[in-house]
Amino acid sequence: MKTKLVYLLGAVAMAGFVTACGPDMKTIQAATDRANADATKSEASATAAEQAASQAEAAAKQADDAAAGAEDAVRRANDAVSRLEAAFSTSVTK
Repeated sequence: MKTKLVYLLGAVAMAGFVTACGPDMKTIQAATDRANADATKSEASATAAEQAASQAEAAAKQADDAAAGAEDAVRRANDAVSRLEAAFSTSVTK
């Protein structure tokens, strides 16, 4: 009977020690909550960055299209100038 009592008291003492020295669940939960909040913020930032990249890509395409249009306008203007010069030269030589 004494040995059973000693073992029982030892088990109770060990359980009390583990409980007293074990991890604080509130601290662990708070750290988990902070990590989840940080992960959510990171996902939101990544989404915003992807949207900004898409907008920048669209703006770059618009700029390329505008540059191509400007090059065409320059080419047409040069052609018109060449035709005017040719017309002027033939009218002067007549």
